[in-house]
Amino acid sequence: MSTLHSPGPNESAAPSPAETGQPTGAPAAAPAAQAPAAASSARGVGGPVDGGGDPEPFTVDAAGAATVEERDDDTAPATGTEPVGPTGRPLPDLPEPGPRRGGGPARVVALVNQKGGVGKTTSTISLGAALAAYGRRVLLLDFDPQGALSVGLGVNPNELDRSVYNLMMDRDVTVDDVVLTTDVPNLHLLPSNIDLSAAEVALVGEVAREQVLARAIRPALDDYDIVLIDCQPSLGLLTVNALTAANGVIIPLECEFFALRGVALLMDTIRKVQDRLNPDLVLDGILATMYDSRTTHSREVLSRVVEAFGDTVFHTVIARTVKFPDASIVGEPITQYAPTSPGADAYRQLAREFLARTEPVGEPA
Repeated sequence: MSTLHSPGPNESAAPSPAETGQPTGAPAAAPAAQAPAAASSARGVGGPVDGGGDPEPFTVDAAGAATVEERDDDTAPATGTEPVGPTGRPLPDLPEPGPRRGGGPARVVALVNQKGGVGKTTSTISLGAALAAYGRRVLLLDFDPQGALSVGLGVNPNELDRSVYNLMMDRDVTVDDVVLTTDVPNLHLLPSNIDLSAAEVALVGEVAREQVLARAIRPALDDYDIVLIDCQPSLGLLTVNALTAANGVIIPLECEFFALRGVALLMDTIRKVQDRLNPDLVLDGILATMYDSRTTHSREVLSRVVEAFGDTVFHTVIARTVKFPDASIVGEPITQYAPTSPGADAYRQLAREFLARTEPVGEPA
């Protein structure tokens, strides 16, 4: 095992009091808000994904505020004195996780989104480091030929003797031959580089080509509690391999309209993998990233995501902060580079929420 150190133009003017028959000086009646079309739905955590079409355009009034339809379901904004998070739902009580539980192979989770720049790599590194800090043995798998995950942990992809490509294409190469330790206790890395781009072409003629990654990592699953796979921004054969090897999926979703539009295609791919290759695959959650509470657009997109997917959306929301790129430059997780920052706190909260969703309750440690 190697060791690493390092009023709009289309709106008409309001009618005058004379036109409405209202006495002069009386307050005008407020116009009724038009409710947006009902969004598509998805089953909750641990169930098959139910897809939907492209989201409808947002309905915005003259003041620039989005109209929101009244809802009686679990996604309705909370009332009363309960603390409410950015998603508009009551924040759950997330206690510190207990000791890790043995007695089974690692849970494999693929972080997937075919759109680039949505926070997949940052989330893989930061969530992995937070889980490791809670005593979980974590393996991070860089499954992007760009090697961003490796770079984010201080590894130079151009200096690798072996990578995930060798693990997949050479049956004599094992996980122990490729894995690197990091400066974070309990956190290991399977690095990648540009060689992995050749695997997609080489696998086309292989038998059971969608299951190559699952075969390669299976012998090492008993050595870890959680495996996080950082997928490339594509829905090609490598991503299908990751989904076939995974038990669950986390979808990092930038709070931006064009990122939201691509979710329907991703859901369709996940359903196909469930139907044909991996019926046990579930959606662990949708993670809102790059959120900016100061902008109406971010709030609208997050509201639409919660309307569409309900409790599948994590309560934890990752806000924009310059600390994330700063941590990447120095090759450290944000929980180590800036442990008291809001970004580090957010990923520690995400780790607690992830464990609360995925780890069995009531079993002995």
